[in-house]
Amino acid sequence: MNEIAARYSRLSDAFADLVAQVPEERWASPSPCEGWTARDVVGHVVDTQGMFLGLVGRELGDIPKAADDPAAAWDAARAVVLADLTDPERAGAEFDGFFGRTTFAQAVDRFLGFDLIVHRWDLARATGLDEAIDPDDVRWARRATEFFGDSLRSEGVCGTELTPPADADEQTRLLAHLGRRSW
Repeated sequence: MNEIAARYSRLSDAFADLVAQVPEERWASPSPCEGWTARDVVGHVVDTQGMFLGLVGRELGDIPKAADDPAAAWDAARAVVLADLTDPERAGAEFDGFFGRTTFAQAVDRFLGFDLIVHRWDLARATGLDEAIDPDDVRWARRATEFFGDSLRSEGVCGTELTPPADADEQTRLLAHLGRRSW
């Protein structure tokens, strides 16, 4: 498995593990994403997988709806993306994206990997589960924000940067940079 597929697999497994832990009564809990519930966060992550497949003329196919079964929807969506990432021809499919010419694998790595780290935290915060982000993922996600540039602050992406406490750890600093209050 290549590095991008391995990272996606690890991050999507961590997201799946968290989804599986969500108590049924917490799916309607508000998330840090304004106007979204915990279930909406999973729905967004599932939909985003489909959006990226669509950039290269592919689709998720007939998968469960996150509104009905978040865990089944996520498992089905990530299986499709991972299969494409492990197929060299599909992973290397090129398209003209927001940041210029890229491949499916590069776009998945830059955006979906980042999304899985941040939205895993959003889901954990909404449902009262473990919010810890692996320190290596915190550093990787912080570097990813540099690639996004000003588009990070586009409507619907990340909020206004917050000022974290002076003694904040790297995770708190990352989340504050993304407009999320974790303290």
